[in-house]
Amino acid sequence: MARRKTKEFTEAELDEMLVAAGRASEVKAVPVEVVYSDPQELTTAEKKKRKQLEKTVEKAFYLAGLALKELRDLRLYRETHRSFDDYCRERFGHSRQKANFLIVAADIYRHLTTNGCQILPANERQIRPLCLLPPDQQTEAWTTAVEEANPKIPSGRLVRSVVNQIRELHPVSNPYKVGDVCEIRVKENPDLKGKHKCWGIVRSIGARACTVACWDGDLEVKIEHLKPKEYTKAQRKTLGELVKRLEKFDGYEVEPAAYSILENFGKLPRLDLTPLEDKLLSLLEQEYQIIIER
Repeated sequence: MARRKTKEFTEAELDEMLVAAGRASEVKAVPVEVVYSDPQELTTAEKKKRKQLEKTVEKAFYLAGLALKELRDLRLYRETHRSFDDYCRERFGHSRQKANFLIVAADIYRHLTTNGCQILPANERQIRPLCLLPPDQQTEAWTTAVEEANPKIPSGRLVRSVVNQIRELHPVSNPYKVGDVCEIRVKENPDLKGKHKCWGIVRSIGARACTVACWDGDLEVKIEHLKPKEYTKAQRKTLGELVKRLEKFDGYEVEPAAYSILENFGKLPRLDLTPLEDKLLSLLEQEYQIIIER
């Protein structure tokens, strides 16, 4: 027997819905019936159709991640936007961080499929905790979560719980030492927003984190969010000198344009400044009356 539950929308809500549908007119609040029916067996054709549609929904985030990766890597946004961040925000209504989550999730999803997983994630949030594990442990974690879900698609909370258990059983020793140069990888850590691909020099180490000197000061970063950069002793010295110059700006009321220039120095893929870059940095030092010992 079907059960009926009545919900009444306000006039403002109805007006908003009609305007969105292109049929704005004066309406009065009317009761809307939400029908709940008992389970009914589907035909064989209906079951096949449902399975096809469910797989389409489940793979939506995977396909989105693949598309976003290609848009980013080929810079297909450059005709209308200056950055991938602006493009994602204006075109899709979400941040670059959300886009990066989808891109990473697509890689993990593909990894799970190639390793024989029959039950696969239905959304990006169920995959997100797996980012904290190396690829060889991601399949193990997902399979365990599926089994604990008896066996169904597990929730993101359950996946995170399994990931935490695996990390406790297989602790990772800190591979860095003081003076090492590394690159920051944001992954799913919102505290590192704006630091993706910034370089840093390790100043101190802990069990699972390092304090690194970045262009705008020291920052504590977990080792899973760091990528080592192979530099010689002379190259590390060059980068250290640049860090000292940039750190001098700490505490100054730096204008947005100047801040953008300093931030770009913090993400340079090379160590030596070009003559023009050195002139720009020197100009900012003069503007803010920063004394640099040569």
